[in-house]
Amino acid sequence: MPERIEITKMKQNSNNRQYVIENVKKEGALLEFASEELRDDKEIVLEAIHNNPEALEFASDRLKGDREVVYESVSKVGWTYCYAKEELLNDKELLMSGLKISGQILYFAEQEMRDDKEVVMQAVTNKPIIIKYASNRLREDKDIGLLAMNVNKKCYEFLGPNLKKDEDILNILNG
Repeated sequence: MPERIEITKMKQNSNNRQYVIENVKKEGALLEFASEELRDDKEIVLEAIHNNPEALEFASDRLKGDREVVYESVSKVGWTYCYAKEELLNDKELLMSGLKISGQILYFAEQEMRDDKEVVMQAVTNKPIIIKYASNRLREDKDIGLLAMNVNKKCYEFLGPNLKKDEDILNILNG
């Protein structure tokens, strides 16, 4: 199958700032074919992300460490949190913005965040089975356990050993 004309033209104009910015405004994923220099241009990357939050994947490493850029993407699609640079992984507000959309991203969070009850409650609200990535301490937390179990009994497998004996948890499991 031949390459789409938009991709061919982007490759031919990958160093042309005006061409790149005009085209990523229309199709953010075209950022992939921009030059390395322009994938490190904050204005261009933000335009691409405004069009398609998943375009964060094609941003430079430097911009994957820029909170504003990453927040623009993560707050809209959640899962792009996986592209955030390490220095942003303990940013609770950034993480919470993504967890509202995708509880799955708890998987990428730092241990400190996996031990934060508010963070884990948000993740479990969105995706109960993600309790398996919570800290051991929070896998023993009754509020979190009840929240997960009321939606998905399969979460029982990932509860802490003491919480598995809790009467309310067992009633949900056997109910």
